[in-house]
Amino acid sequence: MSRLYLVGTPIGNLGDLSPRAVEVLGSVDFIAAEDTRVTLKLLNHFGIKKPLVSYYAHNLRERGQVIVARILAGERCAIVTDAGMPCISDPGEDLVRLCAEAGVPVEAVPGPSAAVTALAVSGLPTSRFAFEGFLSVKRNSRTAHLAQVKDDPRTLIFYEAPHKLLATLNDLLEAFGNRRISLARELTKLHEEVRRTTLSEAVEWYAEHPPRGEFVLVVEGAQVRLDEPPTLEEAVELVQALAAGGMSLSDAAKEAARQTGYKKGELYKHSLNVPVPEQEG
Repeated sequence: MSRLYLVGTPIGNLGDLSPRAVEVLGSVDFIAAEDTRVTLKLLNHFGIKKPLVSYYAHNLRERGQVIVARILAGERCAIVTDAGMPCISDPGEDLVRLCAEAGVPVEAVPGPSAAVTALAVSGLPTSRFAFEGFLSVKRNSRTAHLAQVKDDPRTLIFYEAPHKLLATLNDLLEAFGNRRISLARELTKLHEEVRRTTLSEAVEWYAEHPPRGEFVLVVEGAQVRLDEPPTLEEAVELVQALAAGGMSLSDAAKEAARQTGYKKGELYKHSLNVPVPEQEG
């Protein structure tokens, strides 16, 4: 049956392309690619020969309609990005929207994600996070974006190019203060590097060591500020709020203990008898 397949591709190591992804890429009628030259190298490595159609930010409006029309006519299409999952900080998002509007089935073939991979190895909290993608090159939009997420307690994930990294680190330091940060580059490749440090130390390091490769920045979320020492009841309420947000009760008690000064065991014990509030939506 005609449909669109979202096929995740390796972010570095070609061994990460799944057997199912190889099967789908070899069975579709054509492949929509962000950069056909990059995708051709991947296909050649696995001995796959399929027609390629370029689909990227500057032609997505016109080309998207053409792709949807071909699928509606009975063809099967796979969309890939240069590395990682299509549609994540990627023009594929628009193609999925067009398919949804046209009633075209969309099927995901999951694969690696640089954002989630960098988060997993960051050493920072992973139970709640927000993917923020690339910051705008426009100063006003960039400043507004950082102001909007400044007080977000979730771990924040950004993408950045090497030539803009130092400026971005300075902007993050100015907006957030000196938080912990993990900088990952060349993930799953020969020269993979994960630098766990602080924003101020990162600024000093990359001022002396010119960055190379695409970066994923994983930044510590804002600390929950309490004006007065909390009561035990308030500390337990914090545990419940964190648990309602997706943390396990044990992790929520640990985080609340860190923020309030109460012992984790005490907070955990009291929280066992309090129903966790349901999330809205």
